[in-house]
Amino acid sequence: MLESIKKLREMTGAGMMDVKKALADAGNDETKAVALLRERGIVKAAKKSDREAKEGLVRFVIGGNSAAMVELNSETDFVARNADFQALVESLAQAALKAKTNDLAEFKQFKLENGDTVETAVAAAAGTIGENLVLNRVAYLEGQNVAGYVHSNGKIGVLVDLAGGAEQQAKDVALHVAAERPQYLSRDEVNADDIEKEREILTNKAINEGKNPELAAKIVGGQIGKFYEERVLPEQKFVKDNSLTVGKYLGDTAIKRFVRFEIGA
Repeated sequence: MLESIKKLREMTGAGMMDVKKALADAGNDETKAVALLRERGIVKAAKKSDREAKEGLVRFVIGGNSAAMVELNSETDFVARNADFQALVESLAQAALKAKTNDLAEFKQFKLENGDTVETAVAAAAGTIGENLVLNRVAYLEGQNVAGYVHSNGKIGVLVDLAGGAEQQAKDVALHVAAERPQYLSRDEVNADDIEKEREILTNKAINEGKNPELAAKIVGGQIGKFYEERVLPEQKFVKDNSLTVGKYLGDTAIKRFVRFEIGA
């Protein structure tokens, strides 16, 4: 009996008690026991968590001066386009607005109105839908001027918080962040070691191309400036008007925070 339990657990990935019960119900016939496990959905559920979830959706909700966003991954884009899956993601975003946390582990334990945790709700949905579902990220922010944006395919989502400014400005910055993928809010956030490594690589490249050290330094200075312009949000060319940087578009309005989710990134 013990040998059969071990064998079936390795074959199906099911738990010990599930295997033991299936064997008992099947009169210790291993083939029938596996069939019972499959009929009960236990094999399928056990293997689901091992499958990669690379598709999915991002959703955000705004309530007053607060905003929340979640990323829920699925195995296939077909499921991501399913109405039940979309409703689940929407409900998770609403729950995130109430949970007020940026900690994923904490959010997973947040209790919903029916008493279930977020983690339990996602697991139950995975069993119903038939795919591995992974709650990958959560974000929450609150401030003076918050806005969000989700790309039409549902795979890129952004939240921003401006220190004042107009509502449309916040929406425009969210759109820009989705399109241009900024990495930093200011130059101070850029790792100094990364800049020095970049400078060294560019300097050696210029010298190898025959530039003298003085000219190489000038060239590299311009290229480092370009490095910042491509990665630091306020220094990027504004997506809706390339004659302006994001910083110039906003004027005296500062960006306090931005969050960007992209499926698979």
